[in-house]
Amino acid sequence: MRRKRITLLSALVALALTAAACGGGQAAGPAGSEAAEGGASGGGASAGATAGEPLKVAFVYVGPVGDAGWTYRHDVGRQELEEALGDRVETTFVESVPEGPQSERTFEDLARQGNKLIFGTSFGYMDPMMAVAEKFPDVVFEHATGFKTAENLGTYFGAAEEGRYLEGMAAGAASESGKLGYVAAFPIPEVLRGINAYTLGARSVNPDATVRVVWTSTWFGPEIEKQAAESLLDAGVDVIGQHQDTPAPGEAAQAAGAKWTGYNSDMEEFAPEAWLTATQWDWGPHYIDTAEKVLDGSWESTQYYGNMADGLVTLAPFGQSVGDDIRAQIEERMAELRDGEFAPFTGPVNDQSGEERIAEGEQPPLEDLLSMDYFVEGVDGEIPEQ
Repeated sequence: MRRKRITLLSALVALALTAAACGGGQAAGPAGSEAAEGGASGGGASAGATAGEPLKVAFVYVGPVGDAGWTYRHDVGRQELEEALGDRVETTFVESVPEGPQSERTFEDLARQGNKLIFGTSFGYMDPMMAVAEKFPDVVFEHATGFKTAENLGTYFGAAEEGRYLEGMAAGAASESGKLGYVAAFPIPEVLRGINAYTLGARSVNPDATVRVVWTSTWFGPEIEKQAAESLLDAGVDVIGQHQDTPAPGEAAQAAGAKWTGYNSDMEEFAPEAWLTATQWDWGPHYIDTAEKVLDGSWESTQYYGNMADGLVTLAPFGQSVGDDIRAQIEERMAELRDGEFAPFTGPVNDQSGEERIAEGEQPPLEDLLSMDYFVEGVDGEIPEQ
């Protein structure tokens, strides 16, 4: 197995300053790799590894691999890819690359260095990846959480709303006040969907529960996340949920004697007394499947949306304070999700104003979920304009 790690000075700075980080670091383009041919012409992304050579696979991360959450789980998937395919692949990763136009150079440099499969793991990489994919038609690009595709660019994500609903059940049952708080990054459909599913799950076991939302405008910012959680705790909530990349909200919850649901991974070790559970990702199987398809020439641009049924979305182990009764209810609901007998957004579902958005007994199509732009009843907060 051959593995090359690209180290960015700014990523090291971001790691060193984790306690005070604000966003995804200040990464520049990758450095320390040999140059390769770039922008080769060709008819689509049909070229895999050169005969006798491993497929070069690159991963671009918005945060450091040590965030214990989103980026950590993607890097676990990368390692699983290495373990599964061995010498058939050579992987590279770049940490703490900011979203937006700045990331375009990173993707272009990776393509020029001979990587034939490149994964971008944050929503804000979408347009830069589209631009670079057009320049390198013989490279396969895969974008996590996005919605734009091209002949050589596919997307991948999953039904986090399934896990969020179950988290909400645990949170609703744990709350004595019925007041839950939620630390959220950006007001995009992915995040709104999670907040709404969390609220619906909480109200399924605690009908009067409310979820108060505070926005941080960062995916990775431990100090900002902590401060947001503390503001919610000061406002009287007794359970904290999050759409953030670190366990900082949980640490704030534990310090206040409150409960906490995390995100992305099993974060119990960081605040065990507060811990309830979390939606967790298993990216490895998708990374392995995608690389195998590129290697054998069968890869096609698709929009993959995994779920609990196929194992992409899982639920982290319960904390000690989660009682037997609610565990049993959550496990029963989880079995229904896996079997396709239940969906979190099964109507009737009303928005904050009381307007019916999903009729009784109906389930919205995936495109409606992916463009969700409202809060459901029970959410206390506003959706800021982007």
